[in-house]
Amino acid sequence: MNQSFYTGKGIGVAILDTGIFSHIDFDSRICAFEDFIAHKRIPYDDNGHGTCVAGILAGSGIASMGRYKGVAPGVSLVSLKVLDRFGNGKKEDVLQAFRWILQKRKQYQIRIVNISVGTTYRTRSEQDVLIQGVEKLWDEGLVVVAAAGNQGPEAGSVTAPGCSKKVITVGSSDMLTGKKAVSGRGPTFECVCKPDLVAPGRQIMACAPGAGNQYAMKSGTSMSTPLVSGAVALALEKDPLLTNMEIKMMLKESCDDLGLPRNQQGWGKLNCQKLLTL
Repeated sequence: MNQSFYTGKGIGVAILDTGIFSHIDFDSRICAFEDFIAHKRIPYDDNGHGTCVAGILAGSGIASMGRYKGVAPGVSLVSLKVLDRFGNGKKEDVLQAFRWILQKRKQYQIRIVNISVGTTYRTRSEQDVLIQGVEKLWDEGLVVVAAAGNQGPEAGSVTAPGCSKKVITVGSSDMLTGKKAVSGRGPTFECVCKPDLVAPGRQIMACAPGAGNQYAMKSGTSMSTPLVSGAVALALEKDPLLTNMEIKMMLKESCDDLGLPRNQQGWGKLNCQKLLTL
């Protein structure tokens, strides 16, 4: 069963990940927690990845005197634990989480789905079920933001479900070239250019589980993704009537071109300030 913790009115963001620790930076904004792994009722994160993602997206920064403040500290957080303590998960749990979102979206005012989770696939059919799942969310009007994955830099290395042509796929702007070039890139099986845009993802400091409301540093496209989700949340706070397609077009128009190939940088690097002026 789901347990509700908060009935706030902020933009709801569903985060599919390893869970969430009740860090002071989240105030009382964890409005729901659903555990598809161990079915516990109280929020927890036995890996740390999900808490970091949530901190980048929505941490208030209070424990760091504002130093490690997230992009959109006014949102309500919906944490869906689909990965275990090793960061592994099953597609069945992810699909169940997708269905849960569609059932609960109105109750928790969910507008954005952050998926800093990806899987490599051996065959086209293996990825199709995940892609169909995220595209159902998109078709229902949700803004789905997914990581490009860290399997780059070879062509065709974007992980599922980030390889969906509909969702907003995010790579790491500082992991595109050189020895740290692990950000996934297209084209996809459908010959679609991916990612859609990039954002910083290397050595990002954010909330961590444990006593003392501490912080930890992580790297990867998982860290880039909540930067974009946070920017989208700010845009929706400014204009709640924006559709997911309008958001996608605004991101395209506001990115800074890095001068790299489309399948490497997408439209370019996230420019949140420019996005919010459109």
